[in-house]
Amino acid sequence: MTPALNKALPEFEALATGGVKFTPQAYAGQTVILYFYPKDNTPGCTTEAMQFRDHHKELVAAGAVVFGVSRDNMASHEKFKQALDLPFELIADTEEKLCHMFGVVKNKIMYGKKVKGIERSTFLIDASGVLRAEWRGLKVAGHVEEVLKAVNALKLAA
Repeated sequence: MTPALNKALPEFEALATGGVKFTPQAYAGQTVILYFYPKDNTPGCTTEAMQFRDHHKELVAAGAVVFGVSRDNMASHEKFKQALDLPFELIADTEEKLCHMFGVVKNKIMYGKKVKGIERSTFLIDASGVLRAEWRGLKVAGHVEEVLKAVNALKLAA
Protein backbone atom coordinates (compact mmCIF):
# COMPACT_ATOMS: atom_id res chain seq x y z
CA MET A 1 0.00 0.00 0.00
CA THR A 2 1.51 3.32 -1.10
CA PRO A 3 1.49 5.97 1.65
CA ALA A 4 -1.10 8.66 0.98
CA LEU A 5 -0.43 12.38 1.19
CA ASN A 6 -1.32 13.87 4.57
CA LYS A 7 -1.46 10.40 6.16
CA ALA A 8 0.97 8.88 8.67
CA LEU A 9 3.49 6.40 7.31
CA PRO A 10 3.10 2.77 8.30
CA GLU A 11 5.80 1.41 10.62
CA PHE A 12 8.78 -0.13 8.80
CA GLU A 13 12.47 -0.73 9.32
CA ALA A 14 15.32 -0.32 6.82
CA LEU A 15 19.09 -0.66 7.12
CA ALA A 16 21.32 2.17 5.96
CA THR A 17 25.01 2.92 5.64
CA GLY A 18 26.92 3.74 8.80
CA GLY A 19 25.07 0.96 10.66
CA VAL A 20 21.94 3.13 10.88
CA LYS A 21 18.55 1.48 11.29
CA PHE A 22 15.83 3.69 9.84
CA THR A 23 12.28 3.61 11.22
CA PRO A 24 9.78 6.47 11.08
CA GLN A 25 9.59 6.37 14.91
CA ALA A 26 13.36 6.79 15.25
CA TYR A 27 13.10 10.11 13.39
CA ALA A 28 9.90 11.40 15.01
CA GLY A 29 10.24 15.11 15.61
CA GLN A 30 12.36 15.60 12.47
CA THR A 31 11.40 16.25 8.87
CA VAL A 32 12.56 13.29 6.76
CA ILE A 33 13.45 13.39 3.08
CA LEU A 34 13.48 9.95 1.42
CA TYR A 35 14.77 10.18 -2.12
CA PHE A 36 14.62 7.08 -4.32
CA TYR A 37 17.09 6.78 -7.17
CA PRO A 38 17.76 4.04 -9.75
CA LYS A 39 21.42 3.07 -9.20
CA ASP A 40 24.68 4.03 -7.49
CA ASN A 41 27.43 5.43 -9.74
CA THR A 42 25.23 6.35 -12.69
CA PRO A 43 25.32 9.90 -14.13
CA GLY A 44 21.86 11.17 -13.06
CA CYS A 45 22.04 9.50 -9.66
CA THR A 46 25.51 10.89 -9.02
CA THR A 47 24.34 14.41 -9.93
CA GLU A 48 21.27 14.08 -7.69
CA ALA A 49 23.33 12.79 -4.73
CA MET A 50 25.81 15.66 -5.18
CA GLN A 51 22.96 18.20 -5.18
CA PHE A 52 21.55 16.77 -1.93
CA ARG A 53 25.12 16.87 -0.59
CA ASP A 54 25.66 20.47 -1.67
CA HIS A 55 22.38 21.61 -0.04
CA HIS A 56 22.73 19.35 3.01
CA LYS A 57 23.65 22.13 5.48
CA GLU A 58 20.60 24.17 4.42
CA LEU A 59 18.32 21.11 4.69
CA VAL A 60 19.66 20.28 8.18
CA ALA A 61 19.31 23.93 9.25
CA ALA A 62 15.64 23.69 8.22
CA GLY A 63 15.25 20.62 10.46
CA ALA A 64 15.46 17.86 7.85
CA VAL A 65 17.32 14.57 7.70
CA VAL A 66 18.08 13.08 4.26
CA PHE A 67 18.15 9.42 3.22
CA GLY A 68 18.86 8.14 -0.29
CA VAL A 69 17.22 4.82 -1.22
CA SER A 70 18.02 2.39 -4.01
CA ARG A 71 18.13 -1.36 -4.60
CA ASP A 72 21.94 -1.42 -4.46
CA ASN A 73 23.58 -3.41 -1.66
CA MET A 74 25.34 -1.95 1.36
CA ALA A 75 28.86 -2.40 -0.09
CA SER A 76 27.88 -0.45 -3.23
CA HIS A 77 26.26 2.25 -1.09
CA GLU A 78 29.31 2.60 1.17
CA LYS A 79 31.59 3.07 -1.88
CA PHE A 80 29.16 5.55 -3.50
CA LYS A 81 28.83 7.50 -0.25
CA GLN A 82 32.59 7.62 0.25
CA ALA A 83 33.40 8.53 -3.37
CA LEU A 84 31.02 11.51 -3.29
CA ASP A 85 31.66 12.43 0.37
CA LEU A 86 27.94 12.26 1.10
CA PRO A 87 26.99 13.64 4.56
CA PHE A 88 23.78 11.53 4.71
CA GLU A 89 23.04 7.81 4.83
CA LEU A 90 21.88 5.54 2.00
CA ILE A 91 19.28 2.82 2.56
CA ALA A 92 19.97 -0.52 0.87
CA ASP A 93 16.54 -1.72 -0.27
CA THR A 94 17.81 -4.91 -1.90
CA GLU A 95 14.47 -6.69 -1.42
CA GLU A 96 12.54 -3.67 -2.80
CA LYS A 97 10.31 -3.45 0.31
CA LEU A 98 10.46 0.36 0.50
CA CYS A 99 10.39 0.70 -3.29
CA HIS A 100 7.11 -1.23 -3.41
CA MET A 101 5.73 0.49 -0.28
CA PHE A 102 6.22 3.89 -1.94
CA GLY A 103 5.20 2.65 -5.40
CA VAL A 104 8.39 3.66 -7.19
CA VAL A 105 9.11 0.41 -9.09
CA LYS A 106 8.03 1.02 -12.68
CA ASN A 107 8.37 -0.68 -16.05
CA LYS A 108 10.92 1.18 -18.14
CA ILE A 109 12.39 0.74 -21.60
CA MET A 110 16.19 0.55 -21.59
CA TYR A 111 18.08 -0.10 -24.79
CA GLY A 112 14.84 -1.33 -26.37
CA LYS A 113 14.10 -3.86 -23.59
CA LYS A 114 11.39 -3.72 -20.92
CA VAL A 115 12.95 -3.67 -17.46
CA LYS A 116 11.69 -2.94 -13.95
CA GLY A 117 13.45 0.03 -12.46
CA ILE A 118 13.10 2.71 -9.83
CA GLU A 119 11.32 5.89 -10.87
CA ARG A 120 13.32 8.81 -9.47
CA SER A 121 11.08 10.08 -6.65
CA THR A 122 11.31 12.07 -3.42
CA PHE A 123 9.03 11.99 -0.39
CA LEU A 124 8.82 14.60 2.36
CA ILE A 125 7.66 13.36 5.78
CA ASP A 126 6.91 15.86 8.53
CA ALA A 127 7.97 15.71 12.18
CA SER A 128 4.74 13.83 13.04
CA GLY A 129 5.50 11.05 10.52
CA VAL A 130 2.94 12.30 7.99
CA LEU A 131 3.70 12.30 4.26
CA ARG A 132 3.44 15.98 3.22
CA ALA A 133 4.83 16.09 -0.33
CA GLU A 134 5.95 13.79 -3.10
CA TRP A 135 7.74 14.29 -6.37
CA ARG A 136 7.57 11.42 -8.88
CA GLY A 137 9.31 10.88 -12.20
CA LEU A 138 11.29 14.02 -11.54
CA LYS A 139 14.13 15.68 -13.38
CA VAL A 140 17.31 16.21 -11.36
CA ALA A 141 17.92 19.84 -12.36
CA GLY A 142 16.47 22.20 -9.75
CA HIS A 143 14.82 19.39 -7.77
CA VAL A 144 16.75 19.75 -4.51
CA GLU A 145 15.97 23.47 -4.45
CA GLU A 146 12.25 22.59 -4.71
CA VAL A 147 12.59 20.13 -1.82
CA LEU A 148 14.39 22.77 0.27
CA LYS A 149 11.54 25.25 -0.36
CA ALA A 150 9.01 22.62 0.79
CA VAL A 151 11.08 21.83 3.91
CA ASN A 152 11.28 25.55 4.77
CA ALA A 153 7.50 25.92 4.20
CA LEU A 154 6.90 23.01 6.60
CA LYS A 155 9.19 24.63 9.17
CA LEU A 156 7.27 27.94 8.92
CA ALA A 157 3.92 26.15 9.23
CA ALA A 158 5.01 24.29 12.39
